Amino acid sequence: MISGTGLDQENGQPVGAMLERCLRARMSLPEEQMNGVIRLFNGFYEGLPGLVVDLFGRTLVIGNHAREMESVGPLVPDVVNFYLQALPGIKTVLLKERHAAEVERRKGVLLRGETLDERVRENGVWYALDLRLNQDSSFYPDTRHLREWLKRESAGAKALNCFAYTGALGIAALAGGAEEVIQGDSNRAYLAMAGRSAGLNDFSGRMSLLAMDFFKMAGKLKAEGRLFDLVLLDPPLFSSSKGGRVDLLGDWLSLINKVRPLVAHEGRLVVVNNALYLPGEAVIGQLKRLEESGYARLEAVITVPEDITGYAETIRAEGPADPAPFNHATKISVVGISRKDKAGAR
Repeated sequence: MISGTGLDQENGQPVGAMLERCLRARMSLPEEQMNGVIRLFNGFYEGLPGLVVDLFGRTLVIGNHAREMESVGPLVPDVVNFYLQALPGIKTVLLKERHAAEVERRKGVLLRGETLDERVRENGVWYALDLRLNQDSSFYPDTRHLREWLKRESAGAKALNCFAYTGALGIAALAGGAEEVIQGDSNRAYLAMAGRSAGLNDFSGRMSLLAMDFFKMAGKLKAEGRLFDLVLLDPPLFSSSKGGRVDLLGDWLSLINKVRPLVAHEGRLVVVNNALYLPGEAVIGQLKRLEESGYARLEAVITVPEDITGYAETIRAEGPADPAPFNHATKISVVGISRKDKAGAR
């Protein structure tokens, strides 16, 4: 065991012992996952709020999410030392400080090495990475099970990925045999990452990029009479544009109703709500309201992996709102859609 000098704020446990306990819980994960993307430590649940540690291939990404960054900052050398000894395959260490005043510190500062991983393999699929694209890391490990679901369920589908970001969900659908995927996002730099991922897997011929505001995109596709077997809706917590406003806490259903007309008869709408303070029962209640129309039905809830949520033996705290029946604040639902006109996507 490697004992750090810093202490767990809750129970006085040395940081090294805390990290070791959490790493041991993850060692039963498949080898491919340990060599891909994995959350090694989630301090919000596992004992040190503000500290999040992810492994992207051979790049260790340390996230200091604390608003008072000095509460985590002094522990970073101990954290780096622990993982370099415990996982000798690590070549590069990147520190991202979410609330730093300087943009470059929010995007990340190299603490070790010179080359960041630029791609990662998950479930047999390659995804492009840009770990300094912004304050995030261009790829979300919490939606891993959703990508697995998409790979299983997308054969022959025409799919629309709204708020695509870097397009990982759309790439997973292509890997599952989707006939066509439109990746829509207002940020061209993010969509360029989707293009890189498509090239890594030779998916380019079945994917198109639509750099457009969500509300304008939805209106355009509806006016064209486009219908999709699969629509993915994973919006940010809050945003505002000339086209409209996104507010997952205050008005999530309006987004769903915006894209419902684009789903073909017997198609499916996958919706993600990651509002930390929104209880899971509130999400279910809103989906039940959709079901009252008789043309929508909740088919499944998709879980978030345990390396994100923490394990029974590692969890030391709960989130601010109960996510049940979901297992995490990233609440993922699959909704089946029926249409009065029974219009298909083909």
